[in-house]
Amino acid sequence: MKKTIAMILTLALALCCAAPVLAEEAMKLSAPAGAPALTVATLAVENPENYTFLDASTIGAEFQKNEADFIIAPINAGAKLFKAGKSTYRLAAVVTWGNLYLASQKEGFSLDSLEGAELTLFGENTINASVVLAALEQKGITPSAVHYLAGAAETQAELLSNPEAIVVTADPAVTAAKMKNEKVQTISVQELLKETLEMDGYAQAGLFVRKETAESRPEEVRAYLSAVQESAGKARSDVAAVAEAAVALEILPNAKVAAAAIPGCNIRYAAASEAKAEIEKTAGIDLSQYGGEVPADEFYYTAE
Repeated sequence: MKKTIAMILTLALALCCAAPVLAEEAMKLSAPAGAPALTVATLAVENPENYTFLDASTIGAEFQKNEADFIIAPINAGAKLFKAGKSTYRLAAVVTWGNLYLASQKEGFSLDSLEGAELTLFGENTINASVVLAALEQKGITPSAVHYLAGAAETQAELLSNPEAIVVTADPAVTAAKMKNEKVQTISVQELLKETLEMDGYAQAGLFVRKETAESRPEEVRAYLSAVQESAGKARSDVAAVAEAAVALEILPNAKVAAAAIPGCNIRYAAASEAKAEIEKTAGIDLSQYGGEVPADEFYYTAE
């Protein structure tokens, strides 16, 4: 009898040990490749299967798929979709504060060089273009014509191929251009905003959380936001670690470009509820990019 009981206990113990341990499903995040992805680079390099880096043009579709727990995207894009009822993602944090630069190979390039000159921007009818034109207007600068290309990579190519061109591009593309051609000179759009509108950059990209995830896994969401905040902080405190992760993830081509470009990407984590005034000031530059009005209170995620 004792042997039988012992055998039963042994078998039960074996079955318990063999039973699978149920783990919480990992959080999934999608982001445009480039500067926004650097916010989570040190997290993504540890568990790349949980991170998807996309072409910026597909971010709107990513919201409407409603699959990723978190999305990093232009704040205005998320706000427009939310207002239109096409997204339930709420803004949890601002993570980038502007990475735009006027650039040219022209000798002695300065703001005065733009007066009456042709300017090539990227992203027609986007908040980035609106911000640049507003900053120039505040400085009293009126280009003779404004042309548009699709993205920062295209304006970078124009910058490098045309010695007379004046373009707007963005980090990390502008840093790579300066490394390729020492004649390239830049003017920070963020500095112009600070001088004219007293803005410390502008609320550019944000971290959005899926409604269903926020409601069903609130503690995990809070923990994840803390992890993203720590990862974003490394873009200032440990640039080498972020650069190494960015290269491993193929976000940036090499460590030298990455280390030089990361500071200019203006990565800084700020809870959305605490950055509301800055978000509304950015929206005020061009309300059409936000659906015609500043985001409603329910657009902002607040931890329960």
